[in-house]
Amino acid sequence: MLRVRKRAEALGVKALTIQKSLGISSAYWSQVANYRGVLTEENLRKLLDLLEFDTEERDELLGLRTIAKSRGWWNEYSALFNDELIRFFGLEDGAVSIRSVESGVIPGLLQTEDYIRALLSSPLSTGRPTEIGQRTRARLQRQRRFDEPEPLQLSVIIGQAALMQQIGGSQIQQEQLRHLLRLADQHSGTLDIRVQPFTGASLNASTFHLLDFESPRLPTLGWLETAIYGETVYDHKRVETLDYLYRRVESIALDRDESARLIDQIASRIV
Repeated sequence: MLRVRKRAEALGVKALTIQKSLGISSAYWSQVANYRGVLTEENLRKLLDLLEFDTEERDELLGLRTIAKSRGWWNEYSALFNDELIRFFGLEDGAVSIRSVESGVIPGLLQTEDYIRALLSSPLSTGRPTEIGQRTRARLQRQRRFDEPEPLQLSVIIGQAALMQQIGGSQIQQEQLRHLLRLADQHSGTLDIRVQPFTGASLNASTFHLLDFESPRLPTLGWLETAIYGETVYDHKRVETLDYLYRRVESIALDRDESARLIDQIASRIV
């Protein structure tokens, strides 16, 4: 919908004109325009005609609609997670590369099962105890991207505090750090793990991701997350700000070899 909205703005086509042309209500169009609904194929074709998209882009947008309507593994968890998070799982699954900054905990795509369960069992977790099993399975399902024929390209910057925080106790934390080193070794061509050390400048952010897709027509999207909510970032200027922040953090992070040595040192000191 981002391209559709930008095209409408460029042509000066107002929302009321679109609603009348498609025969839909303002409430329904608001849902679609804010990524909470999907147009029927017939209405999408009408809209693409109205906005004068060329044949190649029409075909791509129609294909994206098919993807949006398809049922991925994440739909099994629609009763467990809110719509925004379910949408992010779909975007994450379709991305070819992700750049992440995580200052507080080990990134979800790199967590061991024991670490996930300990994190979800924490008194600070917002989930219910009865949901721990399902939430753990969902997070492990996301990690399958590393073993696909065309695996996800993932670059993560982890705050040193996340390496030292003993989630679930010393044994679970030590195994989690060893797991990071194994993953970095096994997926050396597609996984880049960097550490932002205590000696670097502090970034006042919990978690954010930048997602890139195979098609050059699909823009980079962002994801911002705190302990209580997550938000997909579509706005170009906000995405540019996240990209700038990522590059700044990357500039002060340790390189891959230095990061691996620090992770190993911290793991070795855990008793």
